[in-house]
Amino acid sequence: MATTKAKTAAGARAPEDAYTAAPFVPEGADLDGLRRAAAGCRGCPLHRDATQTVFGAGDADARVMLVGEQPGDQEDRQGTPFVGPAGKLLDRALAEAGIDPGETYVTNAVKHFKFTRAEPRKRRIHKAPTLREMTACGPWLAAELALVEPELIVVLGATAGKALLGSSFRVTEVRGTVLEREIHGRGELLVPTVHPSAVLRARDEDREAAYRGLVADLKVAAGVLS
Repeated sequence: MATTKAKTAAGARAPEDAYTAAPFVPEGADLDGLRRAAAGCRGCPLHRDATQTVFGAGDADARVMLVGEQPGDQEDRQGTPFVGPAGKLLDRALAEAGIDPGETYVTNAVKHFKFTRAEPRKRRIHKAPTLREMTACGPWLAAELALVEPELIVVLGATAGKALLGSSFRVTEVRGTVLEREIHGRGELLVPTVHPSAVLRARDEDREAAYRGLVADLKVAAGVLS
């Protein structure tokens, strides 16, 4: 591990199997300390193209933690999770389901924006992180969970589900149900649902039904918290 840490800190390219954020996660830090440390994370290659690390944000004593996939374009530019269109839709759905968005903690399985461009100067197009990249970023999520100690995790989408529950996770099979699993050494309750960006990508004639489905899943989460 010391060798990996030294090479990573120096900016050298490590084998993909060796990617991990673990050497960058400070022991005993609070959320602000983690956020400062994460700004310098070089645990996988995603930091090279991203504007900045986008760490979790919200109520440090939140009863519910919402975990998404990765920052989007607006999040990457602003440095805060869920500030783009998907975040605004999520806040609306949470409020409608009976969960105060201001009393949640929101974060992502991966803390850097992964994207591709069709041509130079074209808009940045989201690209799903690999399982190895999600695993590399896992120590940050584990540290957030240990500090926030939420009563419930809302899993937003397939990528977040795979990061937390393994590669066999299928959101369509378990959405809107309450799961009990051990996550990063902690017993957790989880309610999976779709990522709000999936609602935005739905066809016009299907979007309202997709939104109602998201609200229905979040109402299940609200029931756990009641």
